[in-house]
Amino acid sequence: MAVSFSGVEVASGAPGPEEVRPPSTGPAGAGARIEWEACQADASAECGALSVPVDWSDPDGAHFDLRLARRKATDPGARVGSMVFGPGGPGDSGVSRIVGEGNMGRFSDHLRSWFDIVSFDPRGVGLSNPVLCSRELLDRRPAPVMKNPADFDATAKYNRELRADCRKNTENGLFDHVDTLSMVKDLDAVRAALGEKALTFHGSSYGTLLGEQYAEQYPKRVRAMVLESVVDHSLGTRDFLSTQAATLQDSFDEFVAWCERTESCALHGSDVRALWSELLERAERGELSDDGRALTPFDLNVMVMKRLYDPEWRRLGTLLSALEESEPEAVRAPGTTGDSSEPALGENSFEIFCQDWSLPVRGYQGYARELRRIGRIAPDMKYPRALMSVSACLGAPEPDNPQHRLKVRDSRPILLTNSIHDPASGYSWATNVAEQLGSNAVLHTYEGWGHGTYSSSPCAEETIDAYLISLRVPPRGASCPAVEPVG
Repeated sequence: MAVSFSGVEVASGAPGPEEVRPPSTGPAGAGARIEWEACQADASAECGALSVPVDWSDPDGAHFDLRLARRKATDPGARVGSMVFGPGGPGDSGVSRIVGEGNMGRFSDHLRSWFDIVSFDPRGVGLSNPVLCSRELLDRRPAPVMKNPADFDATAKYNRELRADCRKNTENGLFDHVDTLSMVKDLDAVRAALGEKALTFHGSSYGTLLGEQYAEQYPKRVRAMVLESVVDHSLGTRDFLSTQAATLQDSFDEFVAWCERTESCALHGSDVRALWSELLERAERGELSDDGRALTPFDLNVMVMKRLYDPEWRRLGTLLSALEESEPEAVRAPGTTGDSSEPALGENSFEIFCQDWSLPVRGYQGYARELRRIGRIAPDMKYPRALMSVSACLGAPEPDNPQHRLKVRDSRPILLTNSIHDPASGYSWATNVAEQLGSNAVLHTYEGWGHGTYSSSPCAEETIDAYLISLRVPPRGASCPAVEPVG
């Protein structure tokens, strides 16, 4: 998976607007249908668009085109219907999951024979009226880790400036309407436009929040729903940061243990934690770089987190070994590129997160207390990417979609699936959401590692496929054994 919900990266490689030429259906409503045609970038896939309201409380107001892509079931005679994939992020492109045959490895051939696989770029992302901001301003984003009151005040001031700039540069007035509750209405419009009486949905990472809130709003319209690598949207600042730090530390601990028992690890026989501590100290002194860009301790944590997603333990060992052997070099400041050819505007899909979460801290002193607490919880991974969730949303107005415990009534069984050692969506999040959903959900556990289960274990893939196709729910407490990563 390209992006964590607690990150600010945006998915790359999505086809540009000129490569997708779907006609818009007109405003979403009863009888609306998506007109599909071959995608210009990949004629084996179909692209389409559905016009939906910018503000669902004003359905007759401004609209924008929600862009979609699909691949039809490979066995028309066995076709069950359409399965909608909810991309993660926030900022992942669902269109790019479908366009490009190589991208369809996310779904098994067996599943593809039974379903049209459909996905979309969520509102504010990619081809769906992206949140756009001045590139020059985005390049000046302050460091995610604030070290003193001046940093704290400067970040709050920058965020105000950025919000005003993005609001001005985002078309159709969409900037203030990119929260997940608005996407829930989009998703139901997609369901109706596909001609499905009930939704079959597979959400990944941040896409699980979309599924959770869809089931909350429309429990009777769920046919089947998989929530993979589950997001718990009931947590306040303290618990959000604690659980994010703990799950990242746990995944790092698993990597260290693998290095200790595996001779092919580049750090086998070394004191990995001592090496890591030294790298953090070098980063603090400005003595580490990646392709000429200064690496901060926060950057190092993010680099490790990325390698823990699959997980790519062997690559991580090689990376840390190379950094250990590297010599200090002249570096440019973080966030600068020196490339004057960049477009004037850039995408800022992290605004979605800020409209879904309220993570306040009581001034710099309150923030510093959280940093110290994280350091006790995660002594190695003490700068988790979740810190960006606080700094990037600092000073944001109260969101329209704040955290709350889920209340789903009389839905068909929902399947939750999570790795025990997930670096981004901790297993505790999955168990907490399962408890909130109660009899409406079953949690299936992958006893291994990584952010995601479907492509980590043939057992997990078979379990999920059987549920989506035949509505066969695994027994409570069921699990799949760990598969040792080879990458």
